[in-house]
Amino acid sequence: MLTATTPAPLAPYKSLSNEELATRINVVRAELGPKLLILGHHYQQDEVIALADLTGDSYQLSKLAADSEDCRYIAFCGVHFMAETADILANRPEKLADRNGERVTVFLPDMAAGCSMADMAGIHQIEDAWDQLGEVLDTRDITPVTYINSAASLKAFVGKHGGIVCTSSNAQAAIEWAFARTNKVMFFPDQHLGRNTAAGMGIPLAQMPVWDPFAPELGGNTAAALQQSRVLLWKGHCSVHQMFKPEHVAMFRAKHPGIRVLVHPECPREVFELADESGSTGKIIRTVESAPPGTKWVIGTELHLVNRLKQQHPEQEIYFLSPVVCMCATMYRIDLAHLCWTLENLSAGTSVNPIEVDEETARWSLVALERMLEVS
Repeated sequence: MLTATTPAPLAPYKSLSNEELATRINVVRAELGPKLLILGHHYQQDEVIALADLTGDSYQLSKLAADSEDCRYIAFCGVHFMAETADILANRPEKLADRNGERVTVFLPDMAAGCSMADMAGIHQIEDAWDQLGEVLDTRDITPVTYINSAASLKAFVGKHGGIVCTSSNAQAAIEWAFARTNKVMFFPDQHLGRNTAAGMGIPLAQMPVWDPFAPELGGNTAAALQQSRVLLWKGHCSVHQMFKPEHVAMFRAKHPGIRVLVHPECPREVFELADESGSTGKIIRTVESAPPGTKWVIGTELHLVNRLKQQHPEQEIYFLSPVVCMCATMYRIDLAHLCWTLENLSAGTSVNPIEVDEETARWSLVALERMLEVS
């Protein structure tokens, strides 16, 4: 019999077919009923999405799960920072009070499912940058803004320093909120979302220096450049959206006259400027859903999502912007074998890959997240 110290090994699950794995996952779902929610991010594999109770982007999924009265277990088919956010929101003080102190346990089926962008800004790097900025600027005149695609430790840093979290859909509102308080903004970890958003607000590119955490001092900038800045960007990016190039746009426009280019704001500036439309994952989906039959699209975002839109909308022509395979490799690590392994261990009373943010980090992260809700 399994105990809390002897979880079932993962290896045998790898030999099972997706059909058998899906059947066994559904057995656990039926057993746990509304106590269990399986969350599937838009970038997940189709077979995982097919078994998800809720699908969406990272923040939307966390909020929906946290607002469930019955949920006690969350299997987050996404990446590490998403599971952290779900834990923070599901176990915020008022929710714990409603459940008489009973926690919701969040599981990440594969702990190797991380985010390359989030990994480009470690808490020690952010703290070091803040200290260095304090040598040439008054940090009381800087509001830190972190993209939700970041570790809980960064969200807590932002909370402690009077800052705010943003998503790709409300980044402008978050930056406007910051500018209402200070003259400068420090935006991390995605430079492209920060640059595209701030440029759309009329901030000159010359006033958006990039901080390189590996530069020997001042992030590779001069003190004068930092003093003249309005938005200080972090040298980070999404490995998926970084792959899209201006020549890809030119190729599709030449090959398919009349095609419309739709991209995520995590794309580099030179691609973003060539697009007909841009927006968050949710906006990309809504834009395609509302387009008339016969519309031709080339979409610059994660491959699984683009292929899913292509399958769901055969009345339109949909293409993937890059000529090479470009998927979220870390999120792709979540498969039915890992999900089944996690859920059957849960059913047997064992716990594999739980995600629990420490109380202090969760408290300050929640402060920054709640500020975001105020401006959304």
